[in-house]
Amino acid sequence: MRVSPWLVAALATALVRSGAAADTAPADRGVPAVAHRDADITFFERRVAADPIGAADRARLAALYLQRGRETGDFGDYRRAERLARRSLALRVAHNANTYGTLTAALLAQHRFVEARAAARALTAQEPGVPRHQAGLAEIDLELGRYGEARALFDSMWPARHDLAVATRLARWAELTGRTDLARRLLEQALTDARGRADLPAEQLAWFHLRVGDLALRHGRLEDAGWALRAGLAVRPGDYRLLAALARLEAARGRWRRAVAYGEDAIAAVPDPATFGLISDAYQALGDSGAAAQYAHAMEVAVAGQPGQWHRAWSLFLLDHDRRVPEVLAKAREELATRHDIYGYDLVAWALHKEHRDREARAAMVRALALGTDDPQLRAHAAAIGR
Repeated sequence: MRVSPWLVAALATALVRSGAAADTAPADRGVPAVAHRDADITFFERRVAADPIGAADRARLAALYLQRGRETGDFGDYRRAERLARRSLALRVAHNANTYGTLTAALLAQHRFVEARAAARALTAQEPGVPRHQAGLAEIDLELGRYGEARALFDSMWPARHDLAVATRLARWAELTGRTDLARRLLEQALTDARGRADLPAEQLAWFHLRVGDLALRHGRLEDAGWALRAGLAVRPGDYRLLAALARLEAARGRWRRAVAYGEDAIAAVPDPATFGLISDAYQALGDSGAAAQYAHAMEVAVAGQPGQWHRAWSLFLLDHDRRVPEVLAKAREELATRHDIYGYDLVAWALHKEHRDREARAAMVRALALGTDDPQLRAHAAAIGR
């Protein structure tokens, strides 16, 4: 059994990010845009240190930390962005509405949905009637399973569907409510519009490619998915999100070695738990149980380094491998107390099924299918429970 150098590096990174060293800034990668961003961070760090009451400088630095966190997956940056945004708002609320947006995004990245909703509501109160602010609040309502409130907001935003910040949220709502074709049209139009925007950073443009490719992949349109994801990599080479999605694509095709290769490239940049799990399954399919076990362990380490509620990819991985089922069921039920979305009910249903409690599992699965969502995962779980 070989020990992958990618695994060693990624596991070390996960261990560092789970401890006190998570508050150290990641190294400059040498890309001009990254160097410029990090220079801006250094500049505003000095300004903030010199001015204890500067709300604007703290808001700007918070936004820069948020940007770097999105690009590197470093939860330390999300926590720094949150702290600075809160301090900026404590110093000044007037003419500081955008900082509520930064705070909301930083909390969302940490899966702290209830707090994120409070920040998003504060933003809509500061600037009422702004479609992109309403879309952000509606997105959080989806995460929390507050579908009535989300429906009302999305219905009011349809005229603003060409706004990029609105279109992607509307697409998610369309997909959740079983209108996959509408979701596809909205995302493809958003990608076309984004490609025509010279002001969009490469990281954001790559994200639009990811959304189009991810939807296609989930619904079995593998050629379309491959085109969108590779086009995204051409925009932003080395993007860990696109590499992880390409790993999922190759796994869907049964090309396990390619899945491992893309997955290892992704986790070399960011130790994403779901990608560790995918590589573990790929090695199991290749007959290398030792490597599969190593990556399963690395997945657990990566999960331990992330804040917020239990990682759902980890929960599904454990259930699919018939491991720690009572523990996963308890955690999933605990999460439903504040986050009662359809995927939370799906997780509870799947855990109950694994405990051979299919009568209870069917009741939870009814809640998971309540919106008419056309999701292969939900359909597969419902079919297994139904049998």
